[in-house]
Amino acid sequence: MVYQESETVELKSVVVDDIRKEIIAFANCEGGKLYIGVQDDGTVVGLDDPDGAALQVSNIVRDAIKPDLTMFVRYETLNENGKQIVAIDVQQGTERPYYIAKKGMRPEGVFVRQGYSSVPATSTAIRRMIKETDGDYFEEMRSLEQDLTFKAAEQEFSARNILFGEAQMKTLGIMTHDGVYTNLGLLLSDQCVHTIKAAVFQGTTQNEFRDRKEFSGSLFRQMEEVYDYIDFRNQTHSSFQKLRRIDQRDYPETAVREALLNLLVHREYSFRTSTFISLYADRMELTSIGGLISGVTLKDIMMGISVCRNVKLANVFYRLELIEAHGTGILKIMTMFLRSSSQI
Repeated sequence: MVYQESETVELKSVVVDDIRKEIIAFANCEGGKLYIGVQDDGTVVGLDDPDGAALQVSNIVRDAIKPDLTMFVRYETLNENGKQIVAIDVQQGTERPYYIAKKGMRPEGVFVRQGYSSVPATSTAIRRMIKETDGDYFEEMRSLEQDLTFKAAEQEFSARNILFGEAQMKTLGIMTHDGVYTNLGLLLSDQCVHTIKAAVFQGTTQNEFRDRKEFSGSLFRQMEEVYDYIDFRNQTHSSFQKLRRIDQRDYPETAVREALLNLLVHREYSFRTSTFISLYADRMELTSIGGLISGVTLKDIMMGISVCRNVKLANVFYRLELIEAHGTGILKIMTMFLRSSSQI
């Protein structure tokens, strides 16, 4: 048999650590075969201990590559002119992207075949593999970032006497059953990449800024800090009905709370654009990317019909008693403003 490297064939004279890159690249692409005991030029040098070489590779696949790839790798000892080599057949895996366990789902840990070589995958290619494997539901996809902490989330759960350990994370969808953080986990983590930008303007246009600030971190942290930012600027006005003084704020606190929670829960997080909150002299505007879900109209919303974009995120907020039920937020906001105007 003639051995020659190609997009689906890799030759190695001995087992080396870099062999994991080749196996990962084959599993992430169309599969391929790795021959050990054959030099790059196709010369068969053979192995003194083919069983030991196969065991070495098996240990690398089991310990150094994630997710579990063992069921997609087959080993066979071949005899070529009295010399023994090991043929390793790697099939395309079903849980792509596969990566070096210590480096994670980043370009330095994920490899693909490019010509006769195994090269680092681009971030775009990694996201595409995740989408193909996990489906098109953003919050359920595996997060590219796995070095996550949850201090803000732990405080939020603890304040309501709700456990927040690994078992709860898996149940809520923050983590997969294999211990990999999802995009929902990223949103609730202290490393959340999505932000809210708030600005206060002098008049009724954006001609003159009075103040501006960007809020980052866990959605829980953003929720608290943005509410405080708005609440500080939500002025209280007093009026009198005979001897009774009536205090009234620019915006009812319940309406602000519902609008902010709606902003967080229903945002389209597959885009990195920031959410905007603008406070003018006569109004407050909250702008979130995503718009209405296909098939849902403004009339539906006014009737209390709701289709949740981020079901698992909404479930977390529901368990924490931050939201009550889908479809009530807009009606609450309208009710509070009608009640507020009737008191003037």
